[in-house]
Amino acid sequence: MKKSKPPEVYASVLEGLKSLYKKGLLPLEEMYNFHDFHSPKLGDADFDNKPMVMLIGQYSTGKTTFIKYLLEKEFPGCRIGPEPTTDRFIVVMNGDNDSVVPGRCLLYTVTLHLLSLSITCCCYCL
Repeated sequence: MKKSKPPEVYASVLEGLKSLYKKGLLPLEEMYNFHDFHSPKLGDADFDNKPMVMLIGQYSTGKTTFIKYLLEKEFPGCRIGPEPTTDRFIVVMNGDNDSVVPGRCLLYTVTLHLLSLSITCCCYCL
């Protein structure tokens, strides 16, 4: 009977996911040139960053009202009206103080991986 190899032990789930990706999936992606036609390879920031949630939908369905409810306050650029009022992406992030960062600066912040949102973008840090 063939002896099975003992399972690898990782310090955290994230370390295990990173290792599995780098040892198992990444070589396959590179062999089939996956990064040339679909999406770039995942870096450590893709595993280490907090998850992001995107709200999308028709205008006047409550997206901005929902965000205001979660934040318990208004944020720059939040306008509510019967006509379409939000015509750009707004990224709301946790921070030490309230500030607005131009979208172009955020798009090229490597650790945030927002480059795919290359449409006009605005950020409000809470």
